[in-house]
Amino acid sequence: MAQVVRGVIARAKGAPVEVVPVVVPDPGPGEAVVRVQACGVCHTDLHYREGGINDEFPFLLGHEAAGVVESVGAGVTEVAPGDFVILNWRAVCGRCRACKRGRPWYCFATHNARQKMTLEDGTELSPALGIGAFAEKTLVAAGQCTKVDPAASPATAGLLGCGVMAGLGAAINTGQVGRGDSVAVIGCGGVGNAAVVGSRLAGAGTIIAVDVDDRKLATAQRLGATHTVNSRAVDPVEAIRRLTGGNGADVVIEAVGRPETYRQAFYARDLAGTVVLVGVPTPEMKLELPLLDVFGRGGALKSSWYGDCLPERDFPMLIDLYLQGRLDLDAFVSETVPLDGVEEAFARMQRGEVLRSVVVF
Repeated sequence: MAQVVRGVIARAKGAPVEVVPVVVPDPGPGEAVVRVQACGVCHTDLHYREGGINDEFPFLLGHEAAGVVESVGAGVTEVAPGDFVILNWRAVCGRCRACKRGRPWYCFATHNARQKMTLEDGTELSPALGIGAFAEKTLVAAGQCTKVDPAASPATAGLLGCGVMAGLGAAINTGQVGRGDSVAVIGCGGVGNAAVVGSRLAGAGTIIAVDVDDRKLATAQRLGATHTVNSRAVDPVEAIRRLTGGNGADVVIEAVGRPETYRQAFYARDLAGTVVLVGVPTPEMKLELPLLDVFGRGGALKSSWYGDCLPERDFPMLIDLYLQGRLDLDAFVSETVPLDGVEEAFARMQRGEVLRSVVVF
């Protein structure tokens, strides 16, 4: 039978979020119901509320989550009731051309649950990134559940479901940072600072954090940045070159998603270096670069989708590193809040006061 739980919805563009009853159906074939234990407050949820993703209101917000599988539908073999899982928003199909080429992290046919969660009056909800985890329970495709070691804190583990994985993966998977490399990270919010941590984990020799906020730069330094640059005070391109022997960084990770910061990343890399765009731009943004510079500087210009991660490969590995004390994921949890604290958490996030607020149930 369907269950009624509390969940956070965005009813209209720009309107404050609301905590309302949400109807969660029993899982159908290939689906799972997960009892959510914790869910991070991510910029993407705010983009949904502001109408920056699409206009399919009302949205059931929340997607960066961990919890316990409560029930599964027919044909589900990946997980079972009682499994501790991190939710992901790119459940791979295993059949598309990317999957058949052995590159499932590029899957072109990722999928979500077929059934819809609703309001009590039957109004269908659009779950954020196909998850909708600002709710006591949520319905997802079983492939969106990745089983990990239950010894991990849900508040910490859930962050791998989006922002922290995006940053770690931008460095390790997309940028392929190697031992002794020089790396610059432009934009040191949650994703950018995760890229700092990923670069350190990969063995980078020089890690330069760039931001306009000294508080974020201080956090980056605590997490492993060897140098910091406040780009309000100095030209970041010149500063990065100066800190890398006049050459530029081997890998520059742009975690802002704006044309001006992408240009900085492009010119701050070494010849034949790599630029990784992990910051998400808005539809109206345009970029203009001299084509001769694109040719003449060589190297690679890459976009990082979800850190080019494969959840079933990367989540358990990273949780193991966390439990071994080799990956400080706890540092990303700035505060925990109740379900009715999401609106205030959005405000603190916009003011740059937190890396992550996490809703704990």
